[in-house]
Amino acid sequence: MLGRRRSSVFPAPAREVLAATSYEEACAVSRRVSGRAISKQLYNILPKIREVDGVMSQPHSRPRHLFEMCPELSFTLMTGTPMRDNKKTPQGRAERVEALRHVFGDVTALVEPPPPAASRDDVLDALAGAWTARRYVAGSSLRISGGMDETGLPMQVIA
Repeated sequence: MLGRRRSSVFPAPAREVLAATSYEEACAVSRRVSGRAISKQLYNILPKIREVDGVMSQPHSRPRHLFEMCPELSFTLMTGTPMRDNKKTPQGRAERVEALRHVFGDVTALVEPPPPAASRDDVLDALAGAWTARRYVAGSSLRISGGMDETGLPMQVIA
């Protein structure tokens, strides 16, 4: 569905990778478990994945409406076609701002300049997430499912 933008999506790590304390260890564990190393980008967000996994691993306190979304897939559904340009380029930002304008109106003030400690592309992704959450609540989101993991959690992406 993402065409040439498919390379912007990276796979979730195997749960065993979450215990790694270095990039090298995370790659070694991932190679052992899945046959592939992880990217540096994925390693940099492991603390957040670990945090969410900790919450989701508590069977009696699992949030019922916590799901993963893919900004690139959401933008593709929003516009009917994959984005042409990388989100970190001026052309890619403009393309995404235009897509969001049709949904939320002018979002330029939210992106230029971005809030402290956020990048422009993070803000655009968050807005795509808000669009996706709205579709989820309305019952019109796309759900791509990979079944259940070994702990009984659904492996899915919502867009």
